Parts: sequence; structure tokens; C-alpha cells
Amino acid sequence: METDNPTLKRYRRMAWITIAAVYFLILVGATVRASGSGMGCPDWPTCFGSWVPPTSEAQLPVNYQEIYAELGYSDTRFNVVKTWTEYANRLLGVSIGFLIFLTAIYSWSCRAHDTRIFKASVAAFLMVGFQGWLGSKVVSSNLLPGMITIHMLVALAIVGTLLYAVAQARRGIMASQSVGNIDQRFGKWLYIVLGLTVLQVAMGTQVREMTDFIRESQGEELRSSWIDAMPWFFYVHRSFSAVVLFANLWIARLLVMSLGWQHTLSRLTLTMICVIGAAVFSGAALGHLGMPALVQPTHLLAASLLFGLQFLIWMSYRHSRDGNISNSSSKSDFDLPVGDEVTV
Repeated sequence: METDNPTLKRYRRMAWITIAAVYFLILVGATVRASGSGMGCPDWPTCFGSWVPPTSEAQLPVNYQEIYAELGYSDTRFNVVKTWTEYANRLLGVSIGFLIFLTAIYSWSCRAHDTRIFKASVAAFLMVGFQGWLGSKVVSSNLLPGMITIHMLVALAIVGTLLYAVAQARRGIMASQSVGNIDQRFGKWLYIVLGLTVLQVAMGTQVREMTDFIRESQGEELRSSWIDAMPWFFYVHRSFSAVVLFANLWIARLLVMSLGWQHTLSRLTLTMICVIGAAVFSGAALGHLGMPALVQPTHLLAASLLFGLQFLIWMSYRHSRDGNISNSSSKSDFDLPVGDEVTV
């Protein structure tokens, strides 16, 4: 059976490790941004001109601020914590590149099962190369908000590509799980929920860019007053989270009532509800507690996990549905009485 295929098992194990590492990198990247460490290294790929950054300002040239001012970074000031935070983020990014390369290697043996697994894994590896180049542009643009957003969207695209490959490697598992009793409204509501999430994430992206603008204009020390400077779509984004939560609770109810608690789709959806709860809770903390820096990465990670889970639920549902249709067709052909003709 496909579900017992050891090649697919090895690939899935490697791919899940890689996906978890990518999400950890998203969390670290968000922490770098929230702590204001994004320009801890004002050059790329080196950091203050060295492959290993300095540990004190005394290791830099006396006129290093003038040097970087001529390069367009007039506010450069060495801070050992911010420098090594950004440097650790870069090292982690390189490590993720190696993990995705290993995932692509593991996918080679899956070609006999499904060539899409291999193609998606290779595509993810190529996207990591593009992401590295984009990271250099983020630094050279002095953390231009639009560039940071694109950088984040590419990270989500990498996650989505890897999840697509994993879903293809799990196709046999999902095809063996019946969805014959699933509530017929689920398919329609799943697309509605996906649309609501895309809209919410789009508004969240705009809020994030506005946060960067307010930070630049008011400074880090006035963080508690940033909310007062937010435009109208911040409040829409905050209130819309309730719509997203209740819509997801509804599809969870549809699944549990029709398929039970043990079905993979039900468990994935209930996990998604927990992630939405974390996103709502962290968003409320940002709005009511003066934008605490430590909460921002949690909110971004929850939004990223929500995207991944919904994509996996969508793929898993399709594979279960298609597998059930295929099994039903095969059974019908097998049960056809001898001598009957089939019109093609």
C-alpha cells in the first residue's frame, strides 16, 4: 500500500523537519524585526565587513559610522546584541537552505510515486536561493517596508510549496480515509474561510507596514502610543478576526458532526482553531498592551501557521474526496454484472 511506502515515509519525515525549521526561521525573523535588529548588520553577506561580526565597537574602524553613512546608512551604530541577533538569523537562514536541499535530495527517490513531489521540492530549493538574494536587497534598501513584506510572502510561498509536496506524499493516506459522510456544505465553506483568511492576512500586512512607518516617525520609546496613530484599517483588521474565528468554528463543527473527532480533517481543523485563538489573543495583547515587542513575533507566527494549516486541510480534503470517488468507481466497475455493456 502507498501508506506503507518506506520511501514516502522517509521523505515526509525530512520534509516535516524542514517545514518546522522554516516556521522557526519566520519566528526568529519576526523577532529580529520587532527588536529593531534588522540593520544590526548593515552589509550583506558579510556583517560589518567580516564573515564573523565583531563583539565590541573597539574592533571596528574609528570612522566606521562615516564609512556606512557614505553607503546610505547614516544611523549606523554598533550594538552587539542587535548585530549578533541579525547574524544568528542569517546563519539560521543558511541552515534552512541546507535542509531544503536535503529535502530535494530525498524527493528524488519519490519520482516513481509522484513526480510532483520532486518538482515541488526542487522548486522550494530554488525559491530559497531567490529568498537569499531578496534578503540582500532588504538590507541594501535599509529595511524598506515593501521589501520586507515581499520577503515574508516569499517565505510563505516556500512553506506552501513544501506543504504541497508533503500533501502529495500523504495522498495515499488521505485517500484511504472516507469522507462519504462529510457535510455537503463543507466544501463551499472551506473556500469561504480561505478567502476570509487571505483578506485578513492582506490587512495584517498593511498594518505591519504602517507599524514600521510609525516606528520611524515616533521612535521605539513611544511604542505604547503607536496604536493611537493607526489608520482605520487597523481597527477593521482587529474586528475582522472575530469573523475569521467564527467561520472556522463553523467548518470545525461541520467536520466533527459528520466525520467525528478522529478523522484527520477534523484534527487538523481543531488544531487550526487553536492557532486562530493564539492569533486573536496575541492581536488583542498588541492592541491593548501598547504593542509589546515580544508579542509581535507570536502574532506573525500564528498567522503563518494558519496559512499553512488551511492549505494542508484543503489539499487533504481534495485527496480524500478524489480517493473516495476513485474507490467508488472501481467498486462499481467490479460489481458490474457479467454480460452488461458499458456505454463510453
